[in-house]
Amino acid sequence: MHGAFRSFLPDEMHLESAATLRTLNAFAVDLIAIPNTEDLFWYVAQNVVGRLNFVDCVIYQADAAQTMLTQVAAWGEKNPFDRAIVNPLRIPFGEGITGQSAQTRQSIVVDDLLQDQNYIPDTRPARSEISVPLISNGCVVGIIDSEHPEPGAFGAAELEVLITVAAMTSAKLELLAEAERSRQRYHDLVQSHAELMRETGNRKALEAELSNARKLEAVGRLTGGFAHSFNNLLTVIAGNLELIDHECESPQIRSSVSEARTAADRGAKMIRDMLAFSQKMHLEPRRTDLNLLVARSRERSGHSLRDGIELELEPGLWQVDVDPTAAEIALTNLLLNAQEATPEGGGLRIATRNIHYGIDDLPDPALKIPPGLYVRLCVTDDGAGIAPAVLPRIYDPFFTTKPVGRGTGLGLSMVKGFMQQSKGAVVARNAVPQGTTFALYFPAVAE
Repeated sequence: MHGAFRSFLPDEMHLESAATLRTLNAFAVDLIAIPNTEDLFWYVAQNVVGRLNFVDCVIYQADAAQTMLTQVAAWGEKNPFDRAIVNPLRIPFGEGITGQSAQTRQSIVVDDLLQDQNYIPDTRPARSEISVPLISNGCVVGIIDSEHPEPGAFGAAELEVLITVAAMTSAKLELLAEAERSRQRYHDLVQSHAELMRETGNRKALEAELSNARKLEAVGRLTGGFAHSFNNLLTVIAGNLELIDHECESPQIRSSVSEARTAADRGAKMIRDMLAFSQKMHLEPRRTDLNLLVARSRERSGHSLRDGIELELEPGLWQVDVDPTAAEIALTNLLLNAQEATPEGGGLRIATRNIHYGIDDLPDPALKIPPGLYVRLCVTDDGAGIAPAVLPRIYDPFFTTKPVGRGTGLGLSMVKGFMQQSKGAVVARNAVPQGTTFALYFPAVAE
Protein backbone atom coordinates (compact mmCIF):
# COMPACT_ATOMS: atom_id res chain seq x y z
CA MET A 1 0.00 0.00 0.00
CA HIS A 2 3.04 2.24 -0.32
CA GLY A 3 1.84 5.75 -1.13
CA ALA A 4 -1.74 4.52 -1.51
CA PHE A 5 -3.09 7.87 -0.32
CA ARG A 6 -0.07 10.15 -0.89
CA SER A 7 1.56 9.64 -4.30
CA PHE A 8 -1.21 10.28 -6.80
CA LEU A 9 -1.80 13.09 -9.24
CA PRO A 10 -4.71 15.40 -8.28
CA ASP A 11 -7.31 13.51 -10.36
CA GLU A 12 -6.09 10.17 -9.04
CA MET A 13 -6.16 11.51 -5.49
CA HIS A 14 -9.79 12.53 -5.98
CA LEU A 15 -10.76 9.11 -7.33
CA GLU A 16 -8.94 7.34 -4.48
CA SER A 17 -10.59 9.60 -1.89
CA ALA A 18 -14.01 9.01 -3.46
CA ALA A 19 -13.47 5.23 -3.39
CA THR A 20 -12.49 5.44 0.29
CA LEU A 21 -15.61 7.47 1.13
CA ARG A 22 -17.81 4.99 -0.74
CA THR A 23 -16.31 2.10 1.20
CA LEU A 24 -16.82 3.90 4.54
CA ASN A 25 -20.38 4.91 3.56
CA ALA A 26 -21.22 1.30 2.67
CA PHE A 27 -19.74 0.21 6.02
CA ALA A 28 -21.90 2.75 7.87
CA VAL A 29 -25.06 1.53 6.11
CA ASP A 30 -24.32 -2.19 6.57
CA LEU A 31 -23.08 -1.79 10.14
CA ILE A 32 -26.50 -1.78 11.78
CA ALA A 33 -27.43 -5.16 10.28
CA ILE A 34 -24.25 -7.06 11.31
CA PRO A 35 -25.58 -9.50 13.94
CA ASN A 36 -22.56 -10.56 16.01
CA THR A 37 -18.91 -9.87 16.86
CA GLU A 38 -17.48 -12.62 14.66
CA ASP A 39 -19.28 -11.36 11.54
CA LEU A 40 -18.24 -7.80 12.40
CA PHE A 41 -14.52 -8.64 12.60
CA TRP A 42 -14.56 -10.57 9.32
CA TYR A 43 -16.58 -7.85 7.60
CA VAL A 44 -14.10 -5.18 8.71
CA ALA A 45 -11.08 -7.25 7.59
CA GLN A 46 -12.45 -8.32 4.20
CA ASN A 47 -14.98 -5.70 3.14
CA VAL A 48 -13.57 -2.53 4.72
CA VAL A 49 -9.80 -2.67 5.22
CA GLY A 50 -9.56 -5.15 2.34
CA ARG A 51 -11.09 -2.55 -0.01
CA LEU A 52 -8.98 0.38 1.16
CA ASN A 53 -5.74 -0.66 -0.64
CA PHE A 54 -4.08 -2.16 2.43
CA VAL A 55 -2.15 -5.28 1.34
CA ASP A 56 -3.14 -7.21 4.46
CA CYS A 57 -5.14 -6.89 7.65
CA VAL A 58 -5.16 -8.87 10.90
CA ILE A 59 -7.71 -8.24 13.65
CA TYR A 60 -7.01 -9.35 17.22
CA GLN A 61 -9.52 -9.65 20.05
CA ALA A 62 -8.51 -8.94 23.65
CA ASP A 63 -9.47 -11.22 26.53
CA ALA A 64 -11.54 -9.97 29.46
CA ALA A 65 -8.45 -9.81 31.69
CA GLN A 66 -6.76 -7.36 29.29
CA THR A 67 -3.61 -9.51 29.09
CA MET A 68 -3.77 -11.41 25.77
CA LEU A 69 -4.62 -10.70 22.13
CA THR A 70 -5.89 -13.53 19.90
CA GLN A 71 -6.12 -13.39 16.10
CA VAL A 72 -9.79 -13.67 15.09
CA ALA A 73 -9.89 -12.42 11.48
CA ALA A 74 -7.47 -11.73 8.64
CA TRP A 75 -7.33 -10.63 5.04
CA GLY A 76 -4.65 -10.97 2.36
CA GLU A 77 -1.79 -13.47 2.28
CA LYS A 78 -2.21 -14.17 6.01
CA ASN A 79 -5.70 -15.54 5.40
CA PRO A 80 -5.55 -18.35 2.81
CA PHE A 81 -8.48 -20.19 4.41
CA ASP A 82 -11.28 -17.66 3.88
CA ARG A 83 -13.15 -17.39 7.23
CA ALA A 84 -11.08 -19.99 9.10
CA ILE A 85 -8.08 -19.12 11.28
CA VAL A 86 -5.68 -22.08 11.59
CA ASN A 87 -3.44 -21.84 14.68
CA PRO A 88 -4.47 -18.27 15.57
CA LEU A 89 -1.62 -16.04 16.70
CA ARG A 90 -1.66 -15.03 20.38
CA ILE A 91 0.24 -11.94 21.53
CA PRO A 92 0.51 -10.82 25.19
CA PHE A 93 -0.19 -7.18 26.00
CA GLY A 94 3.07 -5.23 25.76
CA GLU A 95 4.85 -7.57 23.32
CA GLY A 96 5.51 -6.59 19.73
CA ILE A 97 4.02 -3.59 17.96
CA THR A 98 0.48 -4.96 18.39
CA GLY A 99 0.94 -5.69 22.09
CA GLN A 100 2.45 -2.22 22.64
CA SER A 101 -0.59 -0.62 20.97
CA ALA A 102 -2.92 -2.62 23.22
CA GLN A 103 -0.98 -1.77 26.37
CA THR A 104 -0.65 1.96 25.65
CA ARG A 105 -4.12 2.26 24.02
CA GLN A 106 -2.43 4.34 21.33
CA SER A 107 -2.13 3.93 17.57
CA ILE A 108 1.39 3.04 16.43
CA VAL A 109 2.97 3.56 12.99
CA VAL A 110 6.43 2.08 12.34
CA ASP A 111 8.26 3.16 9.17
CA ASP A 112 11.04 0.53 9.36
CA LEU A 113 10.51 -2.58 11.44
CA LEU A 114 14.17 -3.58 11.10
CA GLN A 115 15.03 -0.60 13.28
CA ASP A 116 12.37 -1.38 15.94
CA GLN A 117 13.34 -3.69 18.79
CA ASN A 118 9.68 -4.46 19.57
CA TYR A 119 9.05 -6.09 16.18
CA ILE A 120 8.23 -9.80 16.32
CA PRO A 121 9.29 -11.33 12.95
CA ASP A 122 6.47 -13.14 11.15
CA THR A 123 6.60 -15.98 8.65
CA ARG A 124 6.44 -13.22 6.03
CA PRO A 125 8.77 -10.45 7.30
CA ALA A 126 7.53 -6.90 6.75
CA ARG A 127 9.17 -3.48 6.81
CA SER A 128 6.23 -1.21 7.82
CA GLU A 129 3.43 -1.72 10.33
CA ILE A 130 0.38 0.18 11.61
CA SER A 131 -1.68 -0.83 14.67
CA VAL A 132 -4.86 0.88 15.87
CA PRO A 133 -6.67 -0.16 19.09
CA LEU A 134 -10.39 -0.88 19.38
CA ILE A 135 -11.62 0.71 22.61
CA SER A 136 -15.09 0.07 24.03
CA ASN A 137 -16.36 1.28 27.42
CA GLY A 138 -12.83 2.30 28.42
CA CYS A 139 -11.26 -1.11 27.67
CA VAL A 140 -9.15 -2.35 24.76
CA VAL A 141 -11.28 -4.98 23.04
CA GLY A 142 -9.04 -5.56 20.03
CA ILE A 143 -6.46 -4.31 17.54
CA ILE A 144 -6.59 -3.63 13.79
CA ASP A 145 -3.12 -4.28 12.40
CA SER A 146 -1.61 -4.07 8.90
CA GLU A 147 1.89 -4.70 7.62
CA HIS A 148 3.66 -3.85 4.35
CA PRO A 149 6.81 -5.27 2.73
CA GLU A 150 8.19 -1.79 1.96
CA PRO A 151 9.45 0.79 4.50
CA GLY A 152 7.55 4.03 5.09
CA ALA A 153 4.30 2.68 3.64
CA PHE A 154 1.95 4.21 6.20
CA GLY A 155 1.40 7.91 6.77
CA ALA A 156 -1.15 10.31 8.22
CA ALA A 157 -3.82 9.46 5.62
CA GLU A 158 -3.65 5.72 6.30
CA LEU A 159 -3.67 6.34 10.05
CA GLU A 160 -6.74 8.60 9.79
CA VAL A 161 -8.62 5.99 7.74
CA LEU A 162 -7.87 3.14 10.16
CA ILE A 163 -8.75 5.30 13.18
CA THR A 164 -12.13 6.05 11.52
CA VAL A 165 -12.72 2.34 10.84
CA ALA A 166 -11.71 1.50 14.43
CA ALA A 167 -14.09 4.11 15.87
CA MET A 168 -17.03 2.79 13.84
CA THR A 169 -16.14 -0.80 14.77
CA SER A 170 -15.81 0.06 18.47
CA ALA A 171 -19.22 1.77 18.47
CA LYS A 172 -20.82 -1.32 16.95
CA LEU A 173 -19.05 -3.53 19.51
CA GLU A 174 -20.59 -1.45 22.30
CA LEU A 175 -24.07 -1.93 20.77
CA LEU A 176 -23.50 -5.68 20.42
CA ALA A 177 -22.30 -5.88 24.04
CA GLU A 178 -25.33 -3.95 25.25
CA ALA A 179 -27.62 -6.20 23.20
CA GLU A 180 -25.99 -9.27 24.75
CA ARG A 181 -26.42 -7.81 28.22
CA SER A 182 -30.06 -7.09 27.43
CA ARG A 183 -30.56 -10.65 26.20
CA GLN A 184 -28.95 -12.00 29.35
CA ARG A 185 -31.09 -9.76 31.56
CA TYR A 186 -34.15 -10.86 29.64
CA HIS A 187 -33.07 -14.51 29.97
CA ASP A 188 -32.64 -14.07 33.71
CA LEU A 189 -36.04 -12.38 33.90
CA VAL A 190 -37.67 -15.25 32.02
CA GLN A 191 -36.08 -17.76 34.39
CA SER A 192 -37.32 -15.81 37.40
CA HIS A 193 -40.77 -15.62 35.88
CA ALA A 194 -40.70 -19.34 35.15
CA GLU A 195 -40.12 -20.11 38.84
CA LEU A 196 -42.94 -17.77 39.78
CA MET A 197 -45.29 -19.21 37.17
CA ARG A 198 -44.72 -22.75 38.44
CA GLU A 199 -46.37 -21.59 41.65
CA THR A 200 -49.03 -19.44 39.95
CA GLY A 201 -49.85 -21.28 36.74
CA ASN A 202 -53.03 -19.33 36.14
CA ARG A 203 -50.93 -16.14 35.64
CA LYS A 204 -48.41 -17.60 33.16
CA ALA A 205 -49.81 -16.01 30.00
CA LEU A 206 -50.24 -12.63 31.70
CA GLU A 207 -46.65 -12.57 33.02
CA ALA A 208 -45.19 -13.52 29.65
CA GLU A 209 -47.20 -10.83 27.89
CA LEU A 210 -46.17 -8.20 30.44
CA SER A 211 -42.49 -9.10 30.04
CA ASN A 212 -42.71 -8.88 26.27
CA ALA A 213 -44.54 -5.55 26.38
CA ARG A 214 -41.90 -4.05 28.66
CA LYS A 215 -39.11 -5.28 26.42
CA LEU A 216 -40.71 -3.83 23.30
CA GLU A 217 -41.45 -0.56 25.11
CA ALA A 218 -37.81 -0.22 26.19
CA VAL A 219 -36.50 -1.01 22.71
CA GLY A 220 -39.10 1.32 21.21
CA ARG A 221 -38.00 4.23 23.39
CA LEU A 222 -34.33 3.61 22.58
CA THR A 223 -35.09 3.27 18.88
CA GLY A 224 -37.29 6.36 18.77
CA GLY A 225 -34.70 8.53 20.53
CA PHE A 226 -31.90 7.32 18.28
CA ALA A 227 -34.05 7.80 15.16
CA HIS A 228 -34.84 11.44 15.99
CA SER A 229 -31.17 12.25 16.63
CA PHE A 230 -30.00 10.46 13.51
CA ASN A 231 -32.69 12.17 11.45
CA ASN A 232 -31.25 15.57 12.45
CA LEU A 233 -27.82 14.45 11.23
CA LEU A 234 -29.27 13.20 7.95
CA THR A 235 -31.02 16.52 7.43
CA VAL A 236 -27.70 18.38 7.67
CA ILE A 237 -25.98 15.86 5.38
CA ALA A 238 -28.74 15.99 2.77
CA GLY A 239 -28.80 19.80 2.84
CA ASN A 240 -25.08 20.10 2.27
CA LEU A 241 -25.22 17.53 -0.54
CA GLU A 242 -27.90 19.65 -2.22
CA LEU A 243 -25.62 22.71 -2.00
CA ILE A 244 -22.63 20.80 -3.39
CA ASP A 245 -24.71 19.40 -6.25
CA HIS A 246 -26.02 22.87 -7.06
CA GLU A 247 -22.62 24.59 -7.01
CA CYS A 248 -20.38 21.89 -8.53
CA GLU A 249 -20.04 21.29 -12.26
CA SER A 250 -17.59 18.34 -12.19
CA PRO A 251 -19.25 15.11 -13.44
CA GLN A 252 -17.06 13.01 -11.13
CA ILE A 253 -18.04 15.00 -8.05
CA ARG A 254 -21.71 15.00 -9.11
CA SER A 255 -21.51 11.19 -9.40
CA SER A 256 -20.06 10.92 -5.89
CA VAL A 257 -22.70 13.31 -4.55
CA SER A 258 -25.41 11.21 -6.20
CA GLU A 259 -24.14 8.07 -4.45
CA ALA A 260 -24.02 9.91 -1.14
CA ARG A 261 -27.60 11.15 -1.59
CA THR A 262 -28.73 7.58 -2.36
CA ALA A 263 -27.13 6.41 0.89
CA ALA A 264 -28.79 9.31 2.75
CA ASP A 265 -32.17 8.34 1.26
CA ARG A 266 -31.64 4.76 2.48
CA GLY A 267 -30.85 6.11 5.91
CA ALA A 268 -33.99 8.28 5.85
CA LYS A 269 -36.15 5.24 5.00
CA MET A 270 -34.53 3.35 7.87
CA ILE A 271 -35.39 6.23 10.20
CA ARG A 272 -39.04 6.17 9.06
CA ASP A 273 -39.19 2.43 9.76
CA MET A 274 -37.60 2.90 13.19
CA LEU A 275 -40.06 5.66 14.10
CA ALA A 276 -42.96 3.50 12.94
CA PHE A 277 -41.75 0.59 15.10
CA SER A 278 -41.36 2.85 18.13
CA GLN A 279 -44.85 4.27 17.42
CA LYS A 280 -43.47 7.79 17.35
CA MET A 281 -44.19 8.43 13.67
CA HIS A 282 -46.56 11.34 13.04
CA LEU A 283 -49.66 9.91 11.36
CA GLU A 284 -52.43 11.83 9.62
CA PRO A 285 -55.42 9.46 9.42
CA ARG A 286 -57.95 10.08 6.65
CA ARG A 287 -61.06 8.26 5.48
CA THR A 288 -59.63 5.64 3.09
CA ASP A 289 -60.88 2.91 0.76
CA LEU A 290 -58.31 0.09 0.97
CA ASN A 291 -59.29 -1.22 -2.48
CA LEU A 292 -58.28 2.12 -4.00
CA LEU A 293 -55.14 2.18 -1.85
CA VAL A 294 -54.12 -1.26 -3.18
CA ALA A 295 -54.52 -0.08 -6.77
CA ARG A 296 -52.59 3.13 -6.09
CA SER A 297 -49.76 1.22 -4.35
CA ARG A 298 -49.35 -1.13 -7.32
CA GLU A 299 -49.15 1.80 -9.72
CA ARG A 300 -46.53 3.65 -7.69
CA SER A 301 -44.43 0.51 -7.07
CA GLY A 302 -44.72 -0.88 -10.58
CA HIS A 303 -40.98 -0.64 -11.25
CA SER A 304 -40.10 -2.75 -8.19
CA LEU A 305 -42.97 -5.29 -8.24
CA ARG A 306 -43.39 -7.98 -10.86
CA ASP A 307 -46.52 -8.44 -12.93
CA GLY A 308 -49.14 -11.06 -12.30
CA ILE A 309 -50.20 -10.20 -8.73
CA GLU A 310 -53.66 -11.69 -8.15
CA LEU A 311 -56.33 -9.42 -6.68
CA GLU A 312 -59.33 -10.59 -4.62
CA LEU A 313 -60.90 -7.29 -3.60
CA GLU A 314 -64.30 -7.43 -1.94
CA PRO A 315 -66.74 -4.91 -3.45
CA GLY A 316 -68.48 -2.53 -1.07
CA LEU A 317 -65.50 -2.50 1.26
CA TRP A 318 -66.00 -0.54 4.48
CA GLN A 319 -64.05 2.68 4.96
CA VAL A 320 -61.17 2.95 7.45
CA ASP A 321 -59.42 5.87 9.14
CA VAL A 322 -55.73 5.44 8.34
CA ASP A 323 -52.70 7.42 7.18
CA PRO A 324 -52.67 6.46 3.46
CA THR A 325 -48.95 7.13 2.97
CA ALA A 326 -47.92 4.96 5.92
CA ALA A 327 -50.41 2.28 4.85
CA GLU A 328 -48.89 2.22 1.33
CA ILE A 329 -45.39 1.87 2.80
CA ALA A 330 -46.54 -1.04 5.00
CA LEU A 331 -48.24 -2.77 2.04
CA THR A 332 -45.18 -2.25 -0.17
CA ASN A 333 -42.92 -3.74 2.52
CA LEU A 334 -45.11 -6.86 2.68
CA LEU A 335 -45.22 -7.19 -1.12
CA LEU A 336 -41.44 -6.86 -1.46
CA ASN A 337 -40.95 -9.50 1.24
CA ALA A 338 -43.42 -11.79 -0.51
CA GLN A 339 -41.66 -11.23 -3.82
CA GLU A 340 -38.28 -12.14 -2.29
CA ALA A 341 -39.86 -15.28 -0.81
CA THR A 342 -40.77 -16.42 -4.35
CA PRO A 343 -37.62 -15.74 -6.41
CA GLU A 344 -38.68 -18.27 -9.06
CA GLY A 345 -41.86 -16.36 -9.78
CA GLY A 346 -44.40 -18.03 -7.48
CA GLY A 347 -47.86 -16.60 -6.97
CA LEU A 348 -48.60 -13.38 -5.07
CA ARG A 349 -52.09 -12.44 -3.95
CA ILE A 350 -53.70 -9.37 -2.37
CA ALA A 351 -57.14 -9.82 -0.83
CA THR A 352 -59.51 -7.51 1.06
CA ARG A 353 -62.58 -8.47 3.07
CA ASN A 354 -65.03 -7.02 5.58
CA ILE A 355 -64.73 -8.85 8.93
CA HIS A 356 -67.15 -8.90 11.87
CA TYR A 357 -65.01 -10.03 14.80
CA GLY A 358 -67.39 -10.98 17.60
CA ILE A 359 -67.12 -12.00 21.23
CA ASP A 360 -68.24 -15.56 20.37
CA ASP A 361 -65.58 -16.03 17.67
CA LEU A 362 -62.80 -18.47 18.48
CA PRO A 363 -60.07 -16.50 20.27
CA ASP A 364 -56.85 -16.16 18.29
CA PRO A 365 -53.75 -15.67 20.51
CA ALA A 366 -52.06 -13.70 17.72
CA LEU A 367 -55.07 -11.43 17.10
CA LYS A 368 -55.16 -8.99 20.00
CA ILE A 369 -58.02 -6.68 18.98
CA PRO A 370 -61.36 -5.97 20.64
CA PRO A 371 -64.57 -7.26 19.05
CA GLY A 372 -65.95 -5.05 16.30
CA LEU A 373 -65.96 -4.36 12.56
CA TYR A 374 -62.67 -4.61 10.67
CA VAL A 375 -61.34 -4.52 7.15
CA ARG A 376 -58.79 -7.26 6.56
CA LEU A 377 -56.02 -6.78 4.00
CA CYS A 378 -54.06 -9.96 3.22
CA VAL A 379 -50.80 -10.46 1.29
CA THR A 380 -50.10 -14.13 0.45
CA ASP A 381 -47.17 -15.75 -1.33
CA ASP A 382 -46.49 -19.32 -2.48
CA GLY A 383 -42.95 -19.45 -1.07
CA ALA A 384 -41.41 -21.87 1.40
CA GLY A 385 -43.11 -20.29 4.39
CA ILE A 386 -41.58 -19.10 7.68
CA ALA A 387 -39.74 -21.59 9.88
CA PRO A 388 -41.65 -22.18 13.15
CA ALA A 389 -38.55 -21.25 15.18
CA VAL A 390 -38.29 -17.92 13.32
CA LEU A 391 -41.99 -16.98 13.34
CA PRO A 392 -42.05 -15.54 16.92
CA ARG A 393 -39.12 -13.20 16.09
CA ILE A 394 -40.13 -11.75 12.73
CA TYR A 395 -41.32 -8.45 14.26
CA ASP A 396 -38.24 -7.98 16.46
CA PRO A 397 -36.33 -4.82 15.45
CA PHE A 398 -33.17 -5.47 13.41
CA PHE A 399 -33.92 -9.21 13.15
CA THR A 400 -33.49 -10.46 9.59
CA THR A 401 -32.69 -13.72 7.84
CA LYS A 402 -31.21 -11.88 4.86
CA PRO A 403 -27.44 -11.60 4.28
CA VAL A 404 -25.56 -8.55 5.58
CA GLY A 405 -26.25 -5.55 3.36
CA ARG A 406 -29.55 -6.95 2.00
CA GLY A 407 -31.88 -5.88 4.80
CA THR A 408 -32.06 -3.93 8.06
CA GLY A 409 -34.65 -6.07 9.85
CA LEU A 410 -36.99 -3.08 10.24
CA GLY A 411 -39.62 -3.73 7.53
CA LEU A 412 -41.94 -5.98 9.56
CA SER A 413 -41.19 -4.03 12.75
CA MET A 414 -42.41 -0.92 10.94
CA VAL A 415 -45.58 -2.75 9.83
CA LYS A 416 -46.38 -3.88 13.37
CA GLY A 417 -45.66 -0.46 14.86
CA PHE A 418 -47.85 1.23 12.25
CA MET A 419 -50.74 -1.20 12.84
CA GLN A 420 -50.56 -0.77 16.62
CA GLN A 421 -50.50 3.00 16.23
CA SER A 422 -53.54 2.66 13.94
CA LYS A 423 -55.34 0.59 16.62
CA GLY A 424 -55.26 -2.50 14.41
CA ALA A 425 -53.21 -5.69 14.29
CA VAL A 426 -51.02 -7.77 11.98
CA VAL A 427 -51.02 -11.58 12.00
CA ALA A 428 -48.56 -13.84 10.11
CA ARG A 429 -49.37 -17.47 9.33
CA ASN A 430 -47.93 -20.17 7.13
CA ALA A 431 -50.42 -20.75 4.35
CA VAL A 432 -51.79 -24.12 3.17
CA PRO A 433 -50.35 -26.03 1.36
CA GLN A 434 -47.33 -23.69 1.31
CA GLY A 435 -46.36 -20.03 1.55
CA THR A 436 -47.08 -17.25 4.01
CA THR A 437 -50.02 -14.92 4.64
CA PHE A 438 -49.77 -11.55 6.38
CA ALA A 439 -53.18 -10.22 7.45
CA LEU A 440 -53.65 -6.56 8.43
CA TYR A 441 -56.79 -5.76 10.47
CA PHE A 442 -57.95 -2.12 10.25
CA PRO A 443 -60.85 -0.87 12.42
CA ALA A 444 -63.76 0.01 10.13
CA VAL A 445 -65.45 3.38 10.33
CA ALA A 446 -68.95 3.23 11.81
CA GLU A 447 -71.38 4.72 9.30
